[in-house]
Amino acid sequence: MKHITPHFREAGTGPGVVCIHSNASTSSQWRPLMERLSSDYRVFTPDSLGAGKSPSWPTDRVVTLRDEVALLEPVFAAAGDPFFLVGHSYGAAVALVAALARPDRIRAIAVYEPTLFSLLEEEAPGQEAAYGIRSAVADAGAAIDAHDHAAAAERFIDYWMGAGTWRRMPLARQAPIAASMINVRGWARALFSDSTPLQAFHALNLPVLYMVGAQSPASSRGVARLLTNTLANVKVMEFAELGHMGPVTHPEVVNDAVASFLERNAWTSTPPR
Repeated sequence: MKHITPHFREAGTGPGVVCIHSNASTSSQWRPLMERLSSDYRVFTPDSLGAGKSPSWPTDRVVTLRDEVALLEPVFAAAGDPFFLVGHSYGAAVALVAALARPDRIRAIAVYEPTLFSLLEEEAPGQEAAYGIRSAVADAGAAIDAHDHAAAAERFIDYWMGAGTWRRMPLARQAPIAASMINVRGWARALFSDSTPLQAFHALNLPVLYMVGAQSPASSRGVARLLTNTLANVKVMEFAELGHMGPVTHPEVVNDAVASFLERNAWTSTPPR
C-alpha cells in the first residue's frame, strides 16, 4: 500500500496512549476516554481506513490488518516509545497485531473483545461460534449489493447489540454507520484471513487487560476463550451487564477499567528488548 496518512486527534502530555476504534465507528468513540486520560497522558485517537477523516478503504486490493497497522505508524511514532495501546473490537485486533510486530515499543495493552476471527478458523474451520458473524456479514453484503445501506447497518448492528437496536438509534447516529457499511466485507476478510497463528500470541509477554462483555455474541467470546488462555501476562475482566459494544454503551465503566490498568503500568512495566 502506498504511503498514506491517517487522521487523528491528540490531547494531553505524558506517556503516550494510542486508542483504536471499532469498525462502523470513528476516533470520536474514544472522546470520553481522551478527556479522562489527557491530564496524565498524551492521548492519540486515530481514524482507521475508511473511517472518519482518514483515507477511504482501497478498492483495488485486499486489505489486511497489517495494512491498518502500517496506516497508524505515524501515530505510533508520535506517541513515543514505549506507549500504551487501547483497542475495541476490530481496533483491538489491529492493536494486538501491531504489538506482536513490535513488542519492544509497547508498554501495555488494554483490549475489549478483539475480533480476530481467524483464530476460530484455525481452531476448527466453520465452527458454530463463527456462524453468527459470517451470516450477519453475508446479509449485510447482500443489502449493500441492493444499495440498501440502512438494511446492511441494521443487520450488522443488531448482531452485535441485539435485535431492535438499530431502529432505536437516533437518525443522526444511523447515517454515518450506514455509510460505513460499504466496507463490511473488507472488515470480515481482514479478520477471518489474518495469518497470525494463536500460539504466536503466547510470546507477547506484555501486560494485557482483556475485557469481555458477558452479553456478547459467541464469536467474540470464542476469540476471548482462545486468547485469554494463550497470552502470557493477561488480566481478564468480564462485565456482567455489558455486551460487545460496552465501550460505546457504557464508556464510564470501561474507561474506569482502562484508566486503572494504565495507572498500574505507567511506571512499572518494562517492555522486552
